[in-house]
Amino acid sequence: MSLFQGINTSASALTANRLRLDTIASNIANAETTRANFVNGVWQPYKRKMVELSPKSGESFDNLLQAAVGNITGKNGDQGVRVTAIKEDETPFKRVYDPSHPDADQDGYVLMPNVDMMKEMVDMISASRSYEANITALNATKNMMMKALEIR
Repeated sequence: MSLFQGINTSASALTANRLRLDTIASNIANAETTRANFVNGVWQPYKRKMVELSPKSGESFDNLLQAAVGNITGKNGDQGVRVTAIKEDETPFKRVYDPSHPDADQDGYVLMPNVDMMKEMVDMISASRSYEANITALNATKNMMMKALEIR
């Protein structure tokens, strides 16, 4: 076990949560964008993006916990979290009646992005709380290292 393993684990989570927050900000900024992609001669609205995270080692949390406790032998080297993919949400677009909109069809309906502001706010709170928890863990690790330097 490396001295910097705790810092590396927290740093990987900080990087992943920063990307989550950037993706959420992009979703909020494009919540009204009706012309995001030009597909087959037709403009498509913006699709909500989601970040997928997984453990760096690829093992389950239970296996990592049991290995850390010493109940089973396992890899204990590369721990933390990584971003495996940024996927588009495949929920259907919202259909809004607005005949004055330039992208309205002949019936007066406009396809709006599938971004739900409530979901984005919940995800943003979750990501920011996770970011704060990892900052706390990083500071605790740093303080333990500083205290270890004071031991004679």
